[in-house]
Amino acid sequence: MADDNSTLVITNIYEALKATDKEASARPACLLVVGGELNGTLFDLIPGKMSVGRSPSNTVSLEFQGISRHHFEIDTTPHGEETRSKIIDLGSSNGTFVNNARIAESMVLKKNDIIKIGTIAFKYLPKGDPERLTYDKLHEDANTDGLTKCFNKTFFNNALDLEVKKSKVTGDPLSLIIFDLDYFKKLNDKYGHDAGDFVLKEMANIIRAHGIREGDIFARYGGEEFVVLLPRTNLKHSFEIAERLRRMIEGHSFIYETQKLPVTASIGVADYRQGIHCGTDLFKRADQAVYASKEGGRNQVNFYKG
Repeated sequence: MADDNSTLVITNIYEALKATDKEASARPACLLVVGGELNGTLFDLIPGKMSVGRSPSNTVSLEFQGISRHHFEIDTTPHGEETRSKIIDLGSSNGTFVNNARIAESMVLKKNDIIKIGTIAFKYLPKGDPERLTYDKLHEDANTDGLTKCFNKTFFNNALDLEVKKSKVTGDPLSLIIFDLDYFKKLNDKYGHDAGDFVLKEMANIIRAHGIREGDIFARYGGEEFVVLLPRTNLKHSFEIAERLRRMIEGHSFIYETQKLPVTASIGVADYRQGIHCGTDLFKRADQAVYASKEGGRNQVNFYKG
């Protein structure tokens, strides 16, 4: 007969498995890249149509050998409690292959189907598949800052380049906000690095919860420097968002060990327009606007005026 401790362990395992199944059930179907430099990358398949190809106008843009500008499309629709994903070749030059067989037009995907286009291979995982939880964790570890849980610099730089390419093709507006916390070194020196870490985490939490919209990309670029990439957002609107962020940071009570810490931010804003050829160009313009905010007395927002 098992003793009480054994019973407790078994019960805990069952509870953990139930919790895992519940967590997995909320995850949508996805494509998992297998192999190559994008190995482990996940692309969620939300209801509707998602296009894949080299053109930045696709939902997923992949500039790799053997991929057509518009290569294939996946149409995901509700199917009872599950979803059904149908893959459709868009007349690609080199074909779309599922399990090593070239598809003529379209087919419904099944769990673990392997899709190959050019040098890229994807594995299809249906909605609720617990396998994706492992890859979600790996993806999170690779793309987020450990302290603040924002995206990290590498993820942001890739996203910035992609969004600039998209704006070139579509003409959609694109804006970038960069901000530095004012006199952060002095805060660290006076109150200690634990206090500085507290400020960074607290600030990131309030902005993530109340300062950005779905689809915005919020990242820690380094030290006390943060960025917010705003797709489909013009300069006027992004300036208003930046000013809201500034007031939010200034107005929040950062209390560390009973002491209220002084926290403000100098913010710069720039948008995609003539003269911008890559993500670095947009970043430099927003960074110049940050410098103007610092020169102007800090705790303010400026936009690029070049």
